[in-house]
Amino acid sequence: MRDGLVTRCALAGAALAAAGAVALRVRALDPHLVRGRCGLALVYTMRDDAGERVRVMRTGRVFQSATYLGERRMEPPFAYYRAFARVFDLRPDAHRLLVVGGGGFAFPKLVAAGHPGVRTEVAEIDPAVIRAARRWFFLDEAVARARAAGGDLTVVCDDGRSVLERAEPASLDAVVLDAFVGAEPVRRLATVEALRLVRRALAPGGVCLANVVSRSGGADVGFLRSFVATALTVFPHVEVAPATDERHAEEDNYLVVASTGPLGLADAIPFDADFLGEVLLDASSFSPGPAPARRFTLSKRS
Repeated sequence: MRDGLVTRCALAGAALAAAGAVALRVRALDPHLVRGRCGLALVYTMRDDAGERVRVMRTGRVFQSATYLGERRMEPPFAYYRAFARVFDLRPDAHRLLVVGGGGFAFPKLVAAGHPGVRTEVAEIDPAVIRAARRWFFLDEAVARARAAGGDLTVVCDDGRSVLERAEPASLDAVVLDAFVGAEPVRRLATVEALRLVRRALAPGGVCLANVVSRSGGADVGFLRSFVATALTVFPHVEVAPATDERHAEEDNYLVVASTGPLGLADAIPFDADFLGEVLLDASSFSPGPAPARRFTLSKRS
């Protein structure tokens, strides 16, 4: 898939994002085809290693999103979805969120079910993905739950960067970026200019959380290096934490958190200046260079 096509299809995240790191190898049941902006997607039900029924949305070999069925339908199956919920550990009073990338709405559902009073807006560029989420991924139920608990869950069918450009300054407590493809990085939401829009939209002490994926079975973290370097040009505090589901992952997921205020993630992975990659700008092309020979066995930043 060419980079231009990836950019168009994942700007607001048709959630081709890091779910591409997830690999569940089981027999597909009750399949349905969805034709979206990125071509055909397959929605089907399967059982994970623990025997739980999981419905997934898949394009080629990439899992775009997933949901449990039955009583656990509001719980995210994959670790990187759950990692986003750390926003409430970092900022317990967060109640205004923007999520860029809808897919199966796994993280917004978690917020709707477990964090009453929170108002979440989700930017999803593909109307077919939104329709699929309503039909098979319990989106309407999540909206009803959020509103019944005094909050809200709204969906904007638009480009995520355009939504950021329209956002009122200091109007958000958190921005969640879930529009990254590990093998083909989506630059439009990862550049200095994009992250400046994020910072402008955040209230003082607000946080930006991004899901970033490795390549080559975890050996290539070039995009992570560049995203961290870029974030450090916009935010004074940037930390990286693991968010990989060891049972299901072919690639490694990393949670990158940035803020104007201190963070202090207990499991933050230390890094130094040698780790940092190319700073991404709108006008530049992405060339991350070779990954470090050592995978995060790096000295602590001073």
